[in-house]
Amino acid sequence: MIVFVAGAGAVAFVLWQFSRDLPDYEVLAKYEPPVTTRIHANDGSLIAEYSRQRRIYVPITAIPDRVIQAFISAEDKNFYQHGGLDIQGIVRAVVTNLNNIQSGRRMVGASTITQQVAKNFLLTNEVSIERKIKEAILAIRIERAFTKDQILELYLNEIYLGVGSYGVAAAAQSYWDKSLNELTLADAAYLATLPKAPSNYDPFRHPDRALARRNWVIDRIVENGYATPEEGEKAKAQPLGVTKRPTGPRIFASEFFAEEVRREVLDMFGQDKLYGGGLSVRTTLDPKLQRMARKALIDGLVAYDHRHGYRGVEKTIAIDGDWGKELADIDVWSDIEPWRLAVVLEVSSDKATVGLRPTKDDYGKLREDREKGVVPFSEAKWARPVLERGLGRSPRAMTDVVKPGDVIYVSPREDDDGKVVEGEWALQQVPKIGGAIVAMDPYTGRILALVGGFSFAQSEFDRAVQARRQPGSSFKPFIYTTALDNGYTPASIIYDGPISIDQGPGLPPWQPKNYEAGSAAGPSTLRYGIEHSRNLMTVRLARDLGMPIISEYARRFGVYDNLMPVLSMSLGAGETTLMRLVGGYSMFANGGLQIKPTLIDRIQDRYGRTVWRHDERKCPQCAAKAWRGQPEPDVIENRKQIVDPMSAYQITSILEGVVKRGTGRRIAALGRPVAGKTGTTNDEKDAWFIGFTPNLVAGVFMGFDTPKPMGHGETGGRVAGPVFLEFMKMATKGTPAVPFRAPPGIKLVRINRKTGLPTTGGDSYAIMEAFKPGEEPLGAVASTTGGYNNSGGYNGQQQYGQQQQYGTPQQYGGQQPYGGQQPYDGGGYGGQAPQAQPGYQNPGQRSFGGGQGLNSGTGGLY
Repeated sequence: MIVFVAGAGAVAFVLWQFSRDLPDYEVLAKYEPPVTTRIHANDGSLIAEYSRQRRIYVPITAIPDRVIQAFISAEDKNFYQHGGLDIQGIVRAVVTNLNNIQSGRRMVGASTITQQVAKNFLLTNEVSIERKIKEAILAIRIERAFTKDQILELYLNEIYLGVGSYGVAAAAQSYWDKSLNELTLADAAYLATLPKAPSNYDPFRHPDRALARRNWVIDRIVENGYATPEEGEKAKAQPLGVTKRPTGPRIFASEFFAEEVRREVLDMFGQDKLYGGGLSVRTTLDPKLQRMARKALIDGLVAYDHRHGYRGVEKTIAIDGDWGKELADIDVWSDIEPWRLAVVLEVSSDKATVGLRPTKDDYGKLREDREKGVVPFSEAKWARPVLERGLGRSPRAMTDVVKPGDVIYVSPREDDDGKVVEGEWALQQVPKIGGAIVAMDPYTGRILALVGGFSFAQSEFDRAVQARRQPGSSFKPFIYTTALDNGYTPASIIYDGPISIDQGPGLPPWQPKNYEAGSAAGPSTLRYGIEHSRNLMTVRLARDLGMPIISEYARRFGVYDNLMPVLSMSLGAGETTLMRLVGGYSMFANGGLQIKPTLIDRIQDRYGRTVWRHDERKCPQCAAKAWRGQPEPDVIENRKQIVDPMSAYQITSILEGVVKRGTGRRIAALGRPVAGKTGTTNDEKDAWFIGFTPNLVAGVFMGFDTPKPMGHGETGGRVAGPVFLEFMKMATKGTPAVPFRAPPGIKLVRINRKTGLPTTGGDSYAIMEAFKPGEEPLGAVASTTGGYNNSGGYNGQQQYGQQQQYGTPQQYGGQQPYGGQQPYDGGGYGGQAPQAQPGYQNPGQRSFGGGQGLNSGTGGLY
């Protein structure tokens, strides 16, 4: 008796001793494990995932019975009977380990699922008797505090199951790209083999071992009555069927977009939330438009690169052995598909036979088959050799370009209809020039597509967002919009001729020139100045307006935060980004409403609560639970009107003229209403085209990362314009062509676009020009718009009907309706609107010259 009491006392002391510093198991009730943040496109498809521990937390009610039964059979068959410790299992393990010690085999354990929860959540992996005692005590306490389902839920979401996946849901996606309810008996059994040693049963490195262990688990499932012997045999006959799930962006060509979203979420919520907060980020990306944007940009980069010659092959390898293995050892960027690396095997005058770099199977092993193709000479005629000075002569045969053993890049050859020709390839080289394209919804600022360069794997530098470059003439529309918003009309006359600007003591005068040196058109309309991108007219206009007001409007449009108010900035000398320019042009398209470009629609936390959204407009009636005859909800518009809608329409109409008659004539091939502007900087270092249809805005930039001349004649219209055109053709295919929406009250007057005077239809320079009420030329016959009618014609002749109202004339600063001469915010920027003074005048129209303008000094004749 005394011995028994002493023994019991000793056990009690040991339990008390180990219980003193045990962690609080009640924290399990508040446990929030790190969960993967997932980024989705606007159609719900997955773009990317970010996590330190890749985990998708699912409640026990969402875990299928077959998965639960598989883990219970493999790990703890008496789970539903014991109270935390499996005494039978412990005795069995003791007996087994005594035999294993004698035979030199590995020791086995007897931990229950509850004990594993205690260890994984509250203790360390230290191998010691002390830890096992603490684990047992905690397991008993956990069983008393939590239900079996709660314990299973913690366990099945916490355990590590290999390939960077924690929990059964993440593992199911990683191994088979399946959801839990899609798993078969064989799949569930394989997952249940992994908790003890995922690396030992890795299906890619140890497939035979993994298969044997899976089949053992299937036998345990059948033994425990969770499956029939027939079902078990059928499951064991199945292969593992695992595939390597991609870890990067899942949507083709979305790497630049995904990285920008990652940076934005990181800035808003910090690292812990991004990599463990389980955020659900719904982005604005349109996967179809993204693919189109990427194709258009790559085609444009390649077209420029081909014009400037062939720099030679990548390297030369031996082809007498296994050339496939030699090619496979050469690193290739992962995101340049459908381009392939190839080696020339045979070459004749009219073609080259190439071997393509072999791919790897799902297990990471090099495929045994060797794919071959043909490069016709017609697809290599562009390959003039690059010499120290200029280019060599065009090749006359394929043998002038490559020889056997040369390693080259090739892309699938397309016929005239854009269809891939099976087995034929085109010679390529990685472009040295950089570029970017952005597509945006002008009414919301939602970025539908973004490609920041040729290859994200080659360079993560995003030329759409991070590259600050001079916009050149693509900035001019903001200057002319400032003028239209402050008293000018599209028919206002500005002098296109030499100008000399005094820069101060000790500095030579600044004498800007038009792109065509020595050209000057004399007195010309404001419309002509943009359509033909006249630098001299722009500088004169900027001097008359005053650079401070231009800086203010540039800030309103989001193009610059603080543009230096010097005249050279009027020609686009200040640096900005493609994203900002596209956002600015969107405000022309949407009638002057301020929008903020965004990559993200909304962000939800792990519980589905919205923690951020882009659209800040309020809609109280949208929360109605049922319709009971009430009117449709009204979304309260809270966006700022930054320019008169009439001014926005006037600049849009002028930019349509750029496409019809001016520097953007190539874009007219789109065959539908489109407006836009080219941009080219000094020495052709930067090339731009920003344009829009009534419902879509897109911008293209091209230039070397380290600015240097692209070559004479490589202007925005030639380099960037074709990229915009190709993208817009694909993006608008199958959609009806509609005209731009005119605000109510705008006056359409037939004038001569060169002189600005009213004219008749027989005049070859006649166009229908848009004027604000009271600003049309005297004696002109005006057609007043009252809304929009998308059934009208094009080329400036459409009539607008009475169907849809743009909005009532709105008072700015509570003073004067749109269409008047008073600038916004009450009093005008610089004190007054421009006044008509003696100078070049047309009867019945405003002229500018010889007088005082907004915030400007005394001007000469314009």
